[in-house]
Amino acid sequence: MTAKAPLPFLRAFEAAGRTGSFAAAAQELDLSPSAISHAIRKLEEIMALRLFQRTTREIQLTRDGAVLLEHIQRAFDEIQLGLSLVSSQQARPLRLHTAPSFANQWLLPRLAAFVKKYPHIDLRLSASTEYARFEQDDFDLDIIYGEPRPSPYEKVPLAVEELTPLCSPALAEQITTPQDLYQQTLIQCDVQLYQWKGWFEANDLVAPRQYGLRFDRSFMAIAAAVDGLGVVLESKLLAERELRRGALVCPLIDITKEIHYIGHYLVYPRSKHPHPAFDTFKAWLLTELGLGKSDAGR
Repeated sequence: MTAKAPLPFLRAFEAAGRTGSFAAAAQELDLSPSAISHAIRKLEEIMALRLFQRTTREIQLTRDGAVLLEHIQRAFDEIQLGLSLVSSQQARPLRLHTAPSFANQWLLPRLAAFVKKYPHIDLRLSASTEYARFEQDDFDLDIIYGEPRPSPYEKVPLAVEELTPLCSPALAEQITTPQDLYQQTLIQCDVQLYQWKGWFEANDLVAPRQYGLRFDRSFMAIAAAVDGLGVVLESKLLAERELRRGALVCPLIDITKEIHYIGHYLVYPRSKHPHPAFDTFKAWLLTELGLGKSDAGR
């Protein structure tokens, strides 16, 4: 059976272990050095462990003491976080991590509407190709590109995306058949799950061996196509804004086979006490993606 140590003993030990001094710990906790020493000796008796090596001039954590200190500090941090969460004076922001191109191409154009509808939600947004670190409590949810790696987290597949050749209206005048692509500069995004080779094969064509432009982010590849630098194979979801305003068109959409796949997933930890705005943002996200209010409420 695990020994039960009184909280004051743990606080005295944490302060002494962190400061490396009974006197400093006593001053911090407004106690006498002898009270700190007594509390730590009682804790050592309860734990049946020696937590400090003592000399006349200094104290030093033992190996067991160092391990215990690390866990106690982590527990105190969790207590402080809990106090912050329920304190009206310290409203914690909803922390969203997302894939860069999804943030730039799909999410950012919609944020104004979200903020207007939910002005009370403090949203903190971060974008990178790394996975969110839920264990360190850095984020509440993550929108990732591609199938999530195995984990204990919940994952929700987002919209089915359609990959098709996209280009500027001026360039589209030169493209009436799939074979016309051989005369064009083809823009490729190297991190995309499905690339030009797969599209050509799906349409019973031989893929070119070389491409004119390559990028490691979809939003850069889309921007290059808008500038008339070539034809990009890209998701209509990510290029939705450019397609809507006519900066990009789909020259072969009616005569070719397109690639359909789930490109993005919403990932978040199972929690009994999620952020108060978690369900609101999740419902808004799924509704904006056309997944319906019934799915958004799950």
